[in-house]
Amino acid sequence: MLVLRGLQPAAPAPTVLTIGNFDGVHLGHRTLLRRLVTHAENSGLIPAVLTFEPHPREFFAPLTAPTRLSTLREKLELIAEEGVALTRVCHFNARLADLSAEEFVRYVLVDSLRVKHLVIGDDFRFGAGRRGNFALLEECGAQHGFTVEAMPSVTLAGERASSSAVRKALAEGRLEHAAELLGRPYVIDGRVVRGNQLGRQFGFATANIRIKHDRPPLTGVFAVDVHGLPDGPHKGVANLGIRPSVDRVHRPILEVHLFDFAADLYGRHLSVRFLHKLRNEVHFPDLAALKAQIAQDVRDARLFFKL
Repeated sequence: MLVLRGLQPAAPAPTVLTIGNFDGVHLGHRTLLRRLVTHAENSGLIPAVLTFEPHPREFFAPLTAPTRLSTLREKLELIAEEGVALTRVCHFNARLADLSAEEFVRYVLVDSLRVKHLVIGDDFRFGAGRRGNFALLEECGAQHGFTVEAMPSVTLAGERASSSAVRKALAEGRLEHAAELLGRPYVIDGRVVRGNQLGRQFGFATANIRIKHDRPPLTGVFAVDVHGLPDGPHKGVANLGIRPSVDRVHRPILEVHLFDFAADLYGRHLSVRFLHKLRNEVHFPDLAALKAQIAQDVRDARLFFKL
């Protein structure tokens, strides 16, 4: 997939386009992207996505913006998996926010992305003051030579598949439900770095994975499987949080103990799939109590996997 940043250069050919933040690339997003790719294949156009960095809500209200489900890298990888050929990442700033709806259509959709058909979610709004809507897009399309299609929301048992619903399920520890909304288990990617090797002293060596999530949507101890290693995936147990019993950190850390695995992992880029929550992260009175709980966590995770 070709990734372009900013509004230049223009797309190499006319596109079938969709627009959104695509945080988490959940089941609703995936349904929309598949419709996009199918239309592109049938019309001989490029299937393209326009997304933003940072999330517009982070620009307008950084202190109250929701936690991110995916980093930009994770999001782009998930979009590419659906068969999208081109993604344009626009820096969301004051200049972009101040564009009127008509200016957004002309400069971004027509000039930069050469749109011929636009597929949008049924709640899509755009332009300064969020004045742009489906009706305005249809008017602009008639003027600039593109058609517009609205995709209805995807629901599961009456619940709308949305990034907000996924965040809520993850925060509440309902990982199986989050996986239903996402269409796959929730994943965090990162590179293995050196830690304090406390787990090794306890007899449970851990891979310390550097993550870019300043505020991950879930914390605690989890049964996981890990992709990115030979003969994988490998099952294990993970702690994601601030380590209140060791050296309380300000930025969350992801630590993973892999079952029956002893190879050197430093520098590896791994994908950790969160399958089941075992418990919340808590403070223990001493390291002996922490060691005992880690041993119990390993037993509980093995039980989950029926190992």
